[in-house]
Amino acid sequence: MSNPEDYTVGWICAITTEYVAAQEFLDEKHDGPAYLPPHSKNDYTLGKVWNHNVVISVLPIGEYGTSSAARVAEDMMHSFPNIRIGLMVGIGGGVPSRKHDIRLGDIVVSIPRNGQGGVLQYDFGKTIQGQSFQPTVNGLEAQYESEGHQLDNAVDRILEKKPRLRKKYQRPDLASDQLYRSQIIHPAGNDSPCALSCGDDLSCLVARPPRTEHDDNPAIHYGLIASANQLMKDASIRDKLAAEKDVLCFEMEAAGLMNHFPCLVIRGICDYADSHKNKAWQGYAAMVAAAYAKDLLRRIVPQMVEREAKIVNIIKEGDHHTHVVFGNQNRGFQVGVNNGPINASFGGK
Repeated sequence: MSNPEDYTVGWICAITTEYVAAQEFLDEKHDGPAYLPPHSKNDYTLGKVWNHNVVISVLPIGEYGTSSAARVAEDMMHSFPNIRIGLMVGIGGGVPSRKHDIRLGDIVVSIPRNGQGGVLQYDFGKTIQGQSFQPTVNGLEAQYESEGHQLDNAVDRILEKKPRLRKKYQRPDLASDQLYRSQIIHPAGNDSPCALSCGDDLSCLVARPPRTEHDDNPAIHYGLIASANQLMKDASIRDKLAAEKDVLCFEMEAAGLMNHFPCLVIRGICDYADSHKNKAWQGYAAMVAAAYAKDLLRRIVPQMVEREAKIVNIIKEGDHHTHVVFGNQNRGFQVGVNNGPINASFGGK
């Protein structure tokens, strides 16, 4: 059995699809924890990514939103007290615009932009800085821009090993990636395909050119993720927040984590945060988000993580203006707490 004290990376998923994807990207799996506190209710999967010991957990079935995410995070902190890095990895609704060519299967990473934090709790209008890992993300962004990424190939390798996952987790036909104009609303209570109930001609859809062989596909977008206890299904509100706040993605858990489990949020895009919901892209979106998280962890030196403050201690000391910094010319990590949401960033060159 595994010692809970050995784990320094905490990874939280919201749904089973995300939990399955996360486990597939572990380099090795470990036995379950040797012990847990009596009150622990989470399910945990333990393993290793590169040289990082990682603990993964998932929200209970049927429980979504900020409150449920906070409970799972608190349980993880008590059960694995040496966690230094937090990740929230899974799926979300994309916000395509003229400025951001976001498509199904792309990835959005919560990075501060334009003076705003990485996560916006939009039902309260509160911007939360969160743990941004910003320099390391910048380093990975530069690597991808120069060399391209292999995220799609990484997913393919998983599916070659486990063909039983192909039906749910492989990339759907690109023809199914259709962006409806904001004024086209899927009829309430109508479960028929959008092509039948909403139409599929050019008057209904936003025309977008296909990506070329020189474009990243999936593409990675960096910026503000909007979070609340409700599912975003209104394209007009989506577009309003995109125009006002430059929001790139909507989801339902991250805002509940930031003051309990400061973390980087990574979302694979499975729909467009409108009324045209479907689950066809959820599996693939979860896979590429997990693949990105693995690439990110591979840029972080384990010894630097071990020297960093435990998140549980950072939370406890949050009212005492804690500030912790370490790093060298290649990598660094800093956390700042000033009587408010935690601000943190990993550094990587």
